[in-house]
Amino acid sequence: MTLAFLTTPLLGLTDTAVVGRIGDAAALGGLAVGSLIFDFAFATCNFLRSGTTGLTAQAVGVEDDREVQAVFWRAAILAAAIGLALVVTEPALTALGLLAIAPGPEVAETVRTYVFVRMFSAPFALFNYAVLGHVLGRGHSTLGLALQLVVNGTNIALSILFGLVLDWGVGGVALGTVCGEAVGALVGLLAVLGGFAQGERPSWQQIVDRTGFVRMVAVNRDIMIRSLCLLSAFALFTRIGASFGAGVLAANGLLMNLFMIGSFFLDGMATAAEQLIGRAVGARWRPAFDRATRLTIAWGLGLGVLMAVVFAAGGRAVIAFLTTDQGVRGTAGDYLFWAAATPLSGALAFIMDGVFIGATWSGTMRDMMIISLALFVAAAYALTPLLGNHGLWLAMVLFLGVRGLSLLAALPARRRRSFPDPADAGAGLHQ
Repeated sequence: MTLAFLTTPLLGLTDTAVVGRIGDAAALGGLAVGSLIFDFAFATCNFLRSGTTGLTAQAVGVEDDREVQAVFWRAAILAAAIGLALVVTEPALTALGLLAIAPGPEVAETVRTYVFVRMFSAPFALFNYAVLGHVLGRGHSTLGLALQLVVNGTNIALSILFGLVLDWGVGGVALGTVCGEAVGALVGLLAVLGGFAQGERPSWQQIVDRTGFVRMVAVNRDIMIRSLCLLSAFALFTRIGASFGAGVLAANGLLMNLFMIGSFFLDGMATAAEQLIGRAVGARWRPAFDRATRLTIAWGLGLGVLMAVVFAAGGRAVIAFLTTDQGVRGTAGDYLFWAAATPLSGALAFIMDGVFIGATWSGTMRDMMIISLALFVAAAYALTPLLGNHGLWLAMVLFLGVRGLSLLAALPARRRRSFPDPADAGAGLHQ
């Protein structure tokens, strides 16, 4: 799954490199702002992936094949409804995004073009979230890798073709994304249907069962609030960065690509936690829960250290590849240290997200995110006047660290509530 998730930041790097070859800081800044607005509209709905993974893994843990399928169809229904709503409300979402970020006129025009075209991928993209959540919840990570390669590989190839070869610019990059998501949705649907047991089909009544839908909506609501808080932090980061000028805005956008590489790299381990923790909670088996938690934390921190070292050593080469603008290159190099620190400071947060999503402890995850966001806002406004863009990056590093530590502190109490009888747990803690 690490390999699967790495294809997503490669897509972001490709889009940035295609637009960066234009040599226009305003176009590059417009892509950064447009991507942020897109994230608010789409990544906020990532609960369709993570919520489906946790609920599916728990159904697998109790060996209920009909419920496994019912969870997928509930997620697919929600994906279609939300996707169509996003297409209809795109003008309002773009206007709100521009109002929040307040970029210059040239950047704003690029943003409008990018978001308008890419928003047509909404129904396909959200359906792909449901497909991936189902696949991961069942533990079929190889199929998950294949589906991500189809979606993002098609996306990358067509973005290069439309944006660079045909010289359609930002609009071409967005069109490549629409086509990639549509192809992925078709392939994903065929793959999921092929994996369903013919004799274990759920009835329509089970699919639309009020209890099942309420549980899915409750879990997804909390994850959505958590995602909104996370994206709000990124939006504030972008807005404050924009106040330092187009050069700093573009440089921060480039460096956030490094953060995204690190985050999607760590997401592979977090997804492993979702699968293993979900099955352990579904089966009410605490030894498996304890072992999965301990191992994924250890591996996650190790990967965070590795990514920090790699970014510190090779970050300038990545920056040079992404843009030909010498001013943006120099500015990004000045703040490279902070971007390199983000995988290490955020490693625990990603692993804890996986644990809490797999266990469907979404309410606690939501609450800790709200607290972390409040601390980030305070730190950003306190440190930026003193340290400028360095203070902004320091606030982001602190935000990531607080997220992980707060969830780790909440873990023991939640574990005791889910596993009230520890009599069978002793042996598993020493394996």
